[in-house]
Amino acid sequence: MKRFIPFIIGLVGLIFLASQTIYTVDQRENALVFQLGQIVAVDTAPGLYFKLPLIQNIRFFDTRILTLDPTNPDRFITSEKKNVLVDYFAKWRIMNVRQYYVSVGGDETRAQTRLQQTINDGLRAEIGQRTIHDVVSGERDQITDNLRTKADLDARSIGVQVIDVRIKHVDLPKEVSDSVYSRMEAERTSVANKLRSTGTAEAEQIRADADRQREVIIADAYRNAQEIKGEGDAQSSAIYAAAYKANPEFYAFYRSLSAYRESFKNKSDILLLDPHSPFFQYMNSPKGGKP
Repeated sequence: MKRFIPFIIGLVGLIFLASQTIYTVDQRENALVFQLGQIVAVDTAPGLYFKLPLIQNIRFFDTRILTLDPTNPDRFITSEKKNVLVDYFAKWRIMNVRQYYVSVGGDETRAQTRLQQTINDGLRAEIGQRTIHDVVSGERDQITDNLRTKADLDARSIGVQVIDVRIKHVDLPKEVSDSVYSRMEAERTSVANKLRSTGTAEAEQIRADADRQREVIIADAYRNAQEIKGEGDAQSSAIYAAAYKANPEFYAFYRSLSAYRESFKNKSDILLLDPHSPFFQYMNSPKGGKP
């Protein structure tokens, strides 16, 4: 048993030496090899690697896409001197791990702070040239494209690539929102009052035009009625004249009968006349008073 002890010790030592000599790099990361505090190698391809035990040490860095998402929106001023609150996020990743370590010490928090400052400076420049309408909807795509380009250019100096920058939403500060809503309400009220006034004026005009047309129609109808009545009276007179001309005695008799019918139509009518009056000539004698 004692003779196996050196073998076991040697095997353990060999395993320990191998663990201090061999390391692997995952496809989702890069590795920096340090020797006495200095970078001596950069491993970017996945695989198995060797290092000098006790002299060299390895530090791994995640190269997957990371997200910068500030907790609170930042305040910026538009070209109209209006304050807006902008909430955004950015996607970034490590491209040059050596430069990343030299620039920010490999600290992700420092890198995100640097990126946030760069994006805020870009937002301040972009929003300062535009109105609220442009920032909210008109030129948002252009703003984000410019932001990504400028932020990526600066991020390259620390070994980082900015893949995308997006504005989540743009809000007005509460004090500004209240004044804006009040102004919008006043403008809408003014427009509503103007529309009501315009509608009332148009309604009065329509009613006046309708009244004028009604008067014209009534006048035309009255004129036509008078013309028809005149024509009827003329035809009636012509018929009476023709009847009188054809038989004056019969015409006089018919006219008298018509007068009797109209005069004695109501039993309560009272007519005081001399019985020998010409009005009763056909009642006194069928021949009208003639022998």
